[in-house]
Order: sequence, then C-alpha cells, then structure tokens
Amino acid sequence: MSIFEKIKESSVSRRTFLKWSGVSATPIVFGGVATKKYLKPKAVAATQKDDEETIIPTCGTTNCGGRCLIKTHVKDGKIVRITTDDAEEDSLICPQIRACLRGRSYRKFVYNPNRLKYPMKRVGKRGEGKFERISWDEAIDTIYKETKRITDKYGPASRYSTYASGNWGGIASGRTMFKKLMALTGGYLGYHNTYSSAQTSNATPYTYGTGATGSSLDSLVNSKLIILWGHNPAETIFGTSNFYLKRAKEAGAKIYVVDPRYTNSGIGLADEWFPIRPTTDNALMDAMTYVILTEKLHDKDFLDKYCIGHDEDHMPENIPEGESLESYILGKKDGIEKTPEWAEKICGLPANKIRQLARDYAMAKPAALLQGYGPQRHMNGEQIVRGATVLASLTGNVGKNGGWASGQGGFSRTSVASVPQVENPLGITIPCFLWTDAVTHGTEMSADDGVRGLKDGETLPSNIKLIFNLAGNALLNQHGDINETAKILEDESLVEFIVVSDVFMTPSAKFADILLPSNTFFERHDIGLPWGYGDYAILSQKVSENLYESKSDYEWLTLLAEKMGVKDKFTEGKTEKDWARWVVEETKKQDPSFSTWEQMQKNGIHKWKFDKPTIGFEKQISDPENNPFPTPSGKIEIFSKDLWDMDNHEEIPAIPKHIAVGEGPESELTKKYPLQMIGWHYKRRCHSIHDNNPWMEEAGKQEMWVNEMDAQKRNLKDGDIAKVFNDRGVVQIPVKITNKIVPGVVAIPQGAWYTPNKDGIDTRGSINVLTTLKPSPLAKGNPQHTNLVEVEKI
Repeated sequence: MSIFEKIKESSVSRRTFLKWSGVSATPIVFGGVATKKYLKPKAVAATQKDDEETIIPTCGTTNCGGRCLIKTHVKDGKIVRITTDDAEEDSLICPQIRACLRGRSYRKFVYNPNRLKYPMKRVGKRGEGKFERISWDEAIDTIYKETKRITDKYGPASRYSTYASGNWGGIASGRTMFKKLMALTGGYLGYHNTYSSAQTSNATPYTYGTGATGSSLDSLVNSKLIILWGHNPAETIFGTSNFYLKRAKEAGAKIYVVDPRYTNSGIGLADEWFPIRPTTDNALMDAMTYVILTEKLHDKDFLDKYCIGHDEDHMPENIPEGESLESYILGKKDGIEKTPEWAEKICGLPANKIRQLARDYAMAKPAALLQGYGPQRHMNGEQIVRGATVLASLTGNVGKNGGWASGQGGFSRTSVASVPQVENPLGITIPCFLWTDAVTHGTEMSADDGVRGLKDGETLPSNIKLIFNLAGNALLNQHGDINETAKILEDESLVEFIVVSDVFMTPSAKFADILLPSNTFFERHDIGLPWGYGDYAILSQKVSENLYESKSDYEWLTLLAEKMGVKDKFTEGKTEKDWARWVVEETKKQDPSFSTWEQMQKNGIHKWKFDKPTIGFEKQISDPENNPFPTPSGKIEIFSKDLWDMDNHEEIPAIPKHIAVGEGPESELTKKYPLQMIGWHYKRRCHSIHDNNPWMEEAGKQEMWVNEMDAQKRNLKDGDIAKVFNDRGVVQIPVKITNKIVPGVVAIPQGAWYTPNKDGIDTRGSINVLTTLKPSPLAKGNPQHTNLVEVEKI
C-alpha cells in the first residue's frame, strides 16, 4: 500500500511516522585538534573563565539563516571548545539564540587542514584545479592589470561579481565591497533576485504590492492551526522560527505539514503530514479553494471589502467575463471544476484529505499558512506563491494576530546602520540566475530577459568578461546544469579572467585564474543579522589573527583599491573593526536602547524586546481608507491587471492556477525519465558550506531518498549505490529507502561538492549535475527542484 493509499484510509499520525522512519536525534560527540601555532589570541574584551580559558563571543557570518551566538573558549591561543547562548532569559519576547549542530562544529571549519594557505595562479587548463604559489604582490598586480585590460576593451558592464557567498556578513563583506570598488572606478554589471527566493519575491507583490507580508513570529502563539507548506525550518534554520513554532504548539496550535517529504520539521512538530507531488501545489490549492467556496466557508465580507478578482462582481475594468477566481475554480470557462477528485489525480493527495485540509484551514480562526522557499523554486513557482496568498485572503487571515498573509513572508522590525555605499553609475542588473546567459550572449539580452536599467530597445552593452567570485560556490556547484556551466567557464574566449577568494578549494575555486586564500569569520570583525526572523544583532568578533597567508576580502580589495588609486574613498580611513564599531555607534544614535560597543564586545549580542506582536497589514485591514495596500488598485489583487497586460496567459496567468510543467508528473518526458527529483537544505550543511567538514559527515551522509515502491521496481536495497541520470548528466549516490517520501519522487540534499570521475560522472551526489539552466517565466528565477530523472542500480 502506498503512502497516498494509507493516508486515504486514515490520518497518518506523527507517532506512526516516527515508527516507520526510525528517526532519532543522535547527539554528536565533537572533538578535534587545533592548529595551535597559527593562532594568536586577540586582546578583546572577553570573559575570563579561569586562569587558562578565555571566552570570546562571536557570530558565524557564513550564509546560514541561523546567525547564532558562538562562544569561543580559547586556551593557549586556540579555540578548544564552542558553546552558545545560555542566557537566563529564554522567553517569548527574548529567546536564546542557540547554535545548531552546524554552529557547534565550526572548529572543523577554521582548523580544517585543507584550508587555502597562500595566493596561487592557474597553471593548467581552466577548471583542472592546477595552481602554483605566488606572492600577494603578484596576485594583486595581476588582478589590477587584467581588470584594467578588460575594462578598457569591453567597458565596465563586462565586470561582474557572481551571486552568493559563503561570507554573507553584512557590513564589509566581499560581495558588498566589490560593488563599492567597482562603482568608484566606472561601474559594473549588477544582479537582482536570489537563487533562494526569486519566484516569491517577484510574485508576491502582484497580490499585496510588497514582499513584506510577514508578522513577528510571537504572533504564532495565537494561531489555532499552522500549515508549514514546503517549510522545513528544523533543518534550514530561519532565525528563531523553531522556538516560536514550539511555543505555538505548546499553546495549543495544530501544525500540519504539506510536503513531498516527511521532513524533520514534520517529525518534530506536526500533527499530520499531507504529502503531494512536486509542482502540483496549485492543484491542491485550487481544490481547497473549491471546497471553501462551494461549502461557503470563505470570508465573503473580507473579500468584498479588501480584494479584487475573487468573483465577477469585483474585477478590474475592461477584463472579459469569466476571468475571475470563482469562474476558474468552478470551471465556468474551461468546463473543468477544480474539485478534490480532479486535484487528487494531479497532486496525489486523496480527495478526502484535501477536503479535510481545506475545512480545517477555513474553520480555524485564526490560521497561518507559512510557505517555505522550496515549493517556489520550481518552474511554476510563481503560481504556488500567489496560490497561498489567495487562500489567506479567502479565509480572512490577512492582517490578523495569529493569521498569516502567506507569500514571501518578509518581515523586519529592527535594523542596524549600513556601511555607506557608492551608487553604481551603470545602474544595470540582470536576474542573478541568468549570469551564464550574460556570458554567452549578454549583448542580446534585454528587458524581456528580466534585465533592469536599460532603455526601451536596448540590450546589455557587453557580455561578461571578468568575474570576481568571492567565497561563492554558485560559479559552478550551486548553479544549474553543472556540466554545461563548466563548458562555459572552460572556454577562455568567453570569460577572460576569473578571480576567486575562498577558504577551501571548492569546485568553483578550481575555475580561478587567480585564487586567493580567504580568512574566516573568526579572523575578522563583522555584524551578524538573522536571515529574516529574529530581533537581534551579534558582533562577529575577531578571535585570532589570520591563519597562514589568508586575508579578508576587505583587506585584499583595499590593496587592489590602492592600485586603482581609490583607497581613501574605498576605506574612508577605516578597518573592518572600525566599521563594526561605526555600525554599533551609528545604530545607537538612532536607537538609544541599542548596546554600546563595550557591551557588544562583552556580551556579543543585542536583543530587542517588544511587548506585543507586530502584524503584517494590520493597518490596511483596520483602516483601509487611510492605509491602502501598495497595489495599483489599493486592494489585495487576487486578479492582477499588471499580469494580465503581459499577455502571456498560459505561463503567467492573472490569477494563480495549476500549470503543468515540462518536467512534472504530467509530462510526456516521464516515459523516458519517470521520477521527479527535488533537493532540500540539509541539516549538515548551509548551502554547500560544511560539505568537507568531517563532523558533519557523521551527522548526515550524502544519500538519496527513494520510496520503497520505486526501489522495489529497480531492485534497490538500502545503501546501494545508484546511478541517477537525465539528458544533462549522471550522478552516483547511495540510496536511502524510506516511506518518508512520496512514490514517484526522489530527493537529493543540495550542496554536495561536485566530484567527477574520469568519465565525467559525479561521485558525490551533487544535485546540480541534473538541474536546468532554464529560468521560471516571470521572475527568471532558479527552478532547481523541477527535474525528471531515472535511477538504476550500479
């Protein structure tokens, strides 16, 4: 009996799935040996624990959503132990900011013997990974000469810094300071979007006029029902999300999970799992809408007062009859009622469970539907985003304490001062996922390709010819279609020069022409802020001097700025520590409650406190006349006239709809590649960081989830090495046979480092060997969960 069939018979309890999964939270015993001779303790304000050990608070500023408080125990010049926030207060208004297993393993990050130790230049073919040692003087001189040559020949639009960085620190990181240096010297080609959230950040404003649709998480304790839709904060870690979800559950909220996988969040929090096939979320949402409308569970007064597009009586002018949400759901135009039975055939969730989910969501007052970023990272991801905003509006859960508007969920009620930047004189940006397009045919790209900043009829002035890749792995490993991307990078007639700075020889670093050794956050100052949810800021405090010959991006970009004649304007006379102190002091000027520099050095963290939740769109709901939604109509736009006017109704409809995709369960391609493949953020990595951390390998092996029914068809047993393939490449990976994934779907955790053998077959399980370079239609975003593959036993 399949998962779908079992669920159809009865509710699948959390206890049952725990029994099936055998999941445990096995504690990890950490240990290791430090590189003592390279560490020199800094004279920073710190706590002296005893005569031998000093505790220095700091913060991991890698690109991790946790941004936790790290307490380094330093003895004889080395970090001997890491602890975390143990503040006495751990309350709804002031939670502890504790580290997860990733944060507690940072000693194997900073003392990893495989760190890059000195500058190098490429001596083999690009991508072979063959380098020889050079001095910092030669490295900076080469970078300067190549930057000048390429700028003189192709113009400043040929200069580009790739999206993403393992150093996501806020104030003076490489990605930030590259922009300042290039802006001071003529400009650069910028980017917009992120690989994580492009579809939701672009689609959500078509409903609400903004992506800032979230509320403070303390509001969740007032929810009666919370739906985690493709949201797995137990592994991804979004600030303080897990703390508040647990408090909401303790307060009596039911928690449901909608996901192709029974995730760790489901195991730890959920009352029930509603499994569906990837890319079919809108079929489920459509059917939920059908149930809510036909059973009159919707909030008609809310819809009529605050929304447009829900029925034929509330449509923008000059729109033909039959284009409203109600008409679509009831099949008045296409003749297809979007019933639960219709949706079951598409998404796999039984009709009776669809009805239950719809009724429970509509009748729980208030209810919060929280979307993760995974479901929108699909070829039809924009529809999934807007589909959830429709459900929130349909049930009147917008602007209410304990409700949730859905969509992007952006939220912030605290901030710190920003290091001053210089405006890019070019003012042109591309969707970050399309950088390989800008390499191969940038001069053909226009606004139709999502380019911003061009005049009508213009195209990019140049292809990308110079790349700075600053502690990022999206140059190869985290980009789509690794094999095709590698071909583009290997061709030196396309990108003529590549600078990489990093801590390790990553798959992307192998494509450097000049490779620079980066220090880690333990060796510099910065300010750490959570990804989205959490009212705190942490001083990322320098704990040791640079190991080996490493430098921070700020340090070596300052050397380059000096060569380019703009050092004074670049640094404004400040070191990274000076900028960190400046940020603290400038923030305190605006917010007297903020900690002093001395307090931040001692405590490491500032926590803001609020006596009540902050609710997204509360003003728009309580006083709509004076606080219209920032949309063209001033209302919640279930039907978007702006989308309608794009005149691409099949791919970009004006109301959210289920759209079958080229590599989905309804595709003809399933005859050749019958399995859908998705990825997920794994607890043992943040993106690709920690893939070479041996302690994290103990915490979670790189393996592919396969449902037992699919495994039986292929004679696969637990632990077998499988070959996973499609037209884009081949991956070899151990299999984990489990009923925690729906039949017809396999899942590979993202972030494993691409490791090809002599035949070009990846042997580590790097998912992007199998993903596509084709973007989603509206946002031009990353659709890396939309893939079809076949699996064979080796």
